[in-house]
Amino acid sequence: MTSPEPLGRLITAIQPSLLMYLADSGIWSYPGPESVRLAVADAVDDLASVVRRATVLLEEREAAVPPKAAYPLSFTGLHDVDLTNLLPRVIVGLKRQEADLDALTGPAGTDAAAADLVADAKQSTRQHLDVLEQLAAKLKAGLAGSATAQG
Repeated sequence: MTSPEPLGRLITAIQPSLLMYLADSGIWSYPGPESVRLAVADAVDDLASVVRRATVLLEEREAAVPPKAAYPLSFTGLHDVDLTNLLPRVIVGLKRQEADLDALTGPAGTDAAAADLVADAKQSTRQHLDVLEQLAAKLKAGLAGSATAQG
């Protein structure tokens, strides 16, 4: 259920994401490059902070806080996948989240606190998306380089 309140919509744009699932499920403890685990952990920390701050504002305003959304069932099939292989899915999810946050910019404009949080979320999403895309490119180049060296 989506809240009409910009802060509630902000929470529902971030909370049921693949990144948050990775944190809740412990998948990132699965072997994979340390750089990917650290980048995912940083992204989760920043976005979870935005969710916590939005929740606090809603509670202070005595507004309805959206219930924690259930993760898609398809996420459960990712438990045996290395983080390197999950990286493209995380990137696609962040791009979708970025579009959702862009759509919140207008409605949040009349609420200064909501506008600030949406701006923080957009900046954080963009920063982490850039980092993860760079990591994915490096990993892909490294894999291509190692396949060429073996061939």
